[in-house]
This record gives sequence, structure tokens and C-alpha cells, in this order.
Amino acid sequence: MTAVPKTPKHLPATARPTAKDSGEAGVTVGMTGARRYRLYKPPGVRRTESLPLMVMLHGCGQDAEALAASTRMNQIARRERFLVLYPEQERLANIQACWNWYDTRSGRAQREAGSIDAVIDQICLSQPVDSSRIALAGLSAGASMAALVALRRPERFRVLAMHSGIATGLAHSSATAITAMRGRRLVAESLPAGAKLPALLVIQGSKDHVVAPVNGALLAQQWAKQAGAKAGKPRTVQRGARYPATITDYRIQEQIMVSLCEVNGLAHAWSGGAAGHAYSDPKGPDASGMIWTFSNKQFAYPS
Repeated sequence: MTAVPKTPKHLPATARPTAKDSGEAGVTVGMTGARRYRLYKPPGVRRTESLPLMVMLHGCGQDAEALAASTRMNQIARRERFLVLYPEQERLANIQACWNWYDTRSGRAQREAGSIDAVIDQICLSQPVDSSRIALAGLSAGASMAALVALRRPERFRVLAMHSGIATGLAHSSATAITAMRGRRLVAESLPAGAKLPALLVIQGSKDHVVAPVNGALLAQQWAKQAGAKAGKPRTVQRGARYPATITDYRIQEQIMVSLCEVNGLAHAWSGGAAGHAYSDPKGPDASGMIWTFSNKQFAYPS
């Protein structure tokens, strides 16, 4: 999740995604530099349409194609008809392709967030995007970077989904990032006062040895406190032989503003991801499905 993660296991050739599966490649050049990306569009998109946009940020040791393949978000997008955007980190910026979410003192984290913002700007201008239905999701370092992007322009995003991420303000350097990941920094900064935050979905594995499981609950509590949402009674759900999950919803009246999904048995991997990929566990509940369902419900509320 920081600049020194474990090296992901080798992916067999049969598990590698194709360009067709992961969308069209592109690049945006903005004030903070160039940023490559992939964009998936469901078949037959027309300029007269107005489609939701899901922005997905990969974790360390991944790229846009790997995240698209392991999460299978594009399959949901094809069925439900929305766009999926995958900004991609450069190896020159981080040897393990991690987003430098923690490097806020030097400003590098903010510059990377700005370049992601520029990609979203370009896609909103060039594609039939419904600007009132934009969701942002990430895994690990991608989750923490997604939070930084969302807080720069909270009015833009209706939903933030953080899978195995770190609460905002726990780290400002690589050293403090590692401490936070181990669960040894448990006092997070307050979120910006007065900002209308996007609804938050947190997914965290109980056997995650990269990001300590305590981070999930801390993240949900941080967001709920700022939003003024109250926790409901936790409930445990399980489908078939998949890992059970404990879900705690934080509401404002009837609307769920924060949902915490703690997956019992999940390590540092995308829950319910495709088999044969690094950082992907098919035994978990379907994180991609949860993210889309949560987002679609939020889109139904007045913005």
C-alpha cells in the first residue's frame, strides 16, 4: 500500500485481461502532468444518453487492466449500463505502482489527486456522463487516494467506496503510512467542516495483514461523525459458502450515509474477485456488486 508492498504473485497468461475487456486506453495532460487511463463503455453508447460514471483506483502491484479483470466491474457496467474509468499510476512515480496517497507534506499526493481529477474532467466533457451520478472506488492505496480525491471536490461525488483503505489524515509520510497500516495510529484528523460528504461504503477483511482490520471501523466512524450519522445494529449476512460479513449502517433519518462491511476471513484482496489474480479472493462476498448496489441507491436520492 505504501512504496514498499509485497510483490504480487505472478499472473498466468490465461488470467491476464485483454484490452477489449478493460476498455479503451487514453491519456490526459493537465497542469499536474500526464495521466494514463482506461475507459470502459457498455455496447452501443449514444451521445444522447446520460450514464453514471464509476471511477476505480487500483492498488499497489496493479494497473488499470489488472483491477478491471479482478473486480469484473465492467461486467456489471455492461449489464447495468454505466461507464467505468480506471486512472493508472506511473511506475516512474512509484516503483510498485502505488498511489502516493500519504505524501501530503511534499504535495505529491495532492498533485496525483489533481491529475486524477483532470482525467475525470476530461471524461465528463467527452463522454455522455450524468454529472449527478459519479461514484469513486479504490483498493488499498487506491482507496486512500480515492478519499483524498473525494475530499478535494466532495460535491462532485455521490459515493466513495473504500476497500482495505486508511482513514483520512492518519499519514503524511511513508513512515506514518506504515504505522497507520499496522493499526498503530488511531487518531484521525477531522474532515473538512461544512462539506457535504459523499456517502461512504467501507469493505475490510478480518485477516488483512497489510492493512490492520481496525482501520475499517475507524474510517467508518470518522466519516459518520462528520456527517452526523448514527450507527444501527450490526447484522451478519452470508451467501452460500462465501465468507460471512458483519454490516453496520450509519443513517441520517432513512438514508444510509456510511456502511461498514467487515468480511470474516478475507485477507488483503478484493472481496469476491475473479480467481487467478493477485489481490483477489473469490470466496468473499461480491464487493463490486455491493459497490454498484450502494451507489445506485444513493443516486436515487436528491442530490
